[in-house]
Amino acid sequence: MLHSVFTVRNLALLVAVMLMIAPVSIVNGQEKGQQAKQETPKRRPNIVFLLADDLGYGDLGCFGQEKIKTPRLDQLARDGMRMMHHYSGNAVCAPSRCVLMTGMHPGHAIVRDNKQIKPQSQFPLPGGTVTLPKLLKEAGYATGAFGKWGLGGEATTGEPMKQHIDRFFGYYCQGVAHNYYPTFLWTNDQQLPLDNPAFPARAKLPAGADINDPKTYAQFSGKQFAPDLIADEAVKFIRDHQGEPFFLFFPTTIPHLALQVPEDGLAAYKGAFPEDPPYDGSKSYLPHRTPRAAYAAMVSRLDSHVGRIFDQINELGLDEDTIYVFSSDNGPLDNRFGGTDTDFFQSKRNLRGFKGSLYEGGVRMPTFVRWKGKIEPGTTSYRVTGFEDWLPTLLDLAGLASAIPELIDGISFQPTLEGQVQPARPFLYREFPGYGGQQSVRVGEWKAVRQKLAQGPAAIELYNIRLDESETNDVAAANPDIVAKLDAIMKKEHLPSIDFPIKGLGDPVPATPAKKK
Repeated sequence: MLHSVFTVRNLALLVAVMLMIAPVSIVNGQEKGQQAKQETPKRRPNIVFLLADDLGYGDLGCFGQEKIKTPRLDQLARDGMRMMHHYSGNAVCAPSRCVLMTGMHPGHAIVRDNKQIKPQSQFPLPGGTVTLPKLLKEAGYATGAFGKWGLGGEATTGEPMKQHIDRFFGYYCQGVAHNYYPTFLWTNDQQLPLDNPAFPARAKLPAGADINDPKTYAQFSGKQFAPDLIADEAVKFIRDHQGEPFFLFFPTTIPHLALQVPEDGLAAYKGAFPEDPPYDGSKSYLPHRTPRAAYAAMVSRLDSHVGRIFDQINELGLDEDTIYVFSSDNGPLDNRFGGTDTDFFQSKRNLRGFKGSLYEGGVRMPTFVRWKGKIEPGTTSYRVTGFEDWLPTLLDLAGLASAIPELIDGISFQPTLEGQVQPARPFLYREFPGYGGQQSVRVGEWKAVRQKLAQGPAAIELYNIRLDESETNDVAAANPDIVAKLDAIMKKEHLPSIDFPIKGLGDPVPATPAKKK
């Protein structure tokens, strides 16, 4: 049975007291009640956190997907607990990752929106930020991140190596990560050149190109598919650190646009779906002859990468010592943007909203946890949980409850994973300056949402998620007391940000410079 209250320090004190009161006698030079040798402490569990990019609530077979094959992820989910009401940190990638890493909800987090810093960086985490990798590294964990970082680039305080990541391989900047055949990747703090031609991830077909000829699209490919290289390095990290506890953060870029996948993956879906017309690149990102097959093949590619990670851990005999978490950073893209067709795949099932929205479709994620021998297989939880909860939960599971910072918003749901009855979360708060400015809070079955806050104050919409999962019936007018209660929470939980202000919440917003005539 797992434990969170009984810390290592408390255990040591108890043992000392027991030894003082135990009867003592000398036998062959040793005292009864004491062991001749100290027992070797049990290894702390490895933590493998698998994070998809723009994957919808319904994009995996274990969450209802019928067209895309995800056998390895489905099996991992069956072997663990599915979290049916788990929410990403925010509605787009960088602020969502910030919530995950710091345990702070978006009203208190440092990074609250995607904000590019040229040439190739996002708004960085400050130096000294208390993060999950920092706390695990201080407890003796090897820490590795493989994929898209998005929390600070070269020569900033947010670089992975400055944020307690021992080994990094992938993309610093999410803008570069829009191309799966980049000209380089970062290996720690150095650029590794790749054998790929240079082309932008938002290129269009040249005038007069034959959109039905597969050869037309060959110019948007290369020799080295970045996600495969990143998976190789993740597997190598496991081998290199098999003798010590490790934290493997795997924030893959899949299935974020652009639509790109090697031919060997695309072949599995050849002719599987109607593809007329091909995607010509007119709605941003790269064209593709068979966009539906490409999207499905990309998700299946992610599934195979997870399978490789699991197989390596299993081969080394570390399965029972490893916690697996799978989730996504935010919901899927709006239908047919960049060639995607989320309606066709029912990527968000019946949920309202897409990426960039605080409605359910933008922030409720396909999430599961597996720990062989510790978490009951085939179980589900409907407890409301969010990305800020992972920091305390994973530290609890690792026996590091004493390392959990006091001033965080996350609440450990270790008891839920153990199958115990746990009090409901008091509330789950979200805010997002982007996509018009938004704010939401969920308390039990009730969810309040505000939209268009970038323009000024906005009315509260109210939905009963238990009765109206699709958020189609605004019942604010019929429930003024509930609206007032949730409004008070939203006001209390928003800490103004100079870097990410929201006008409708009373934040001072810098004036927009006048355009030159």
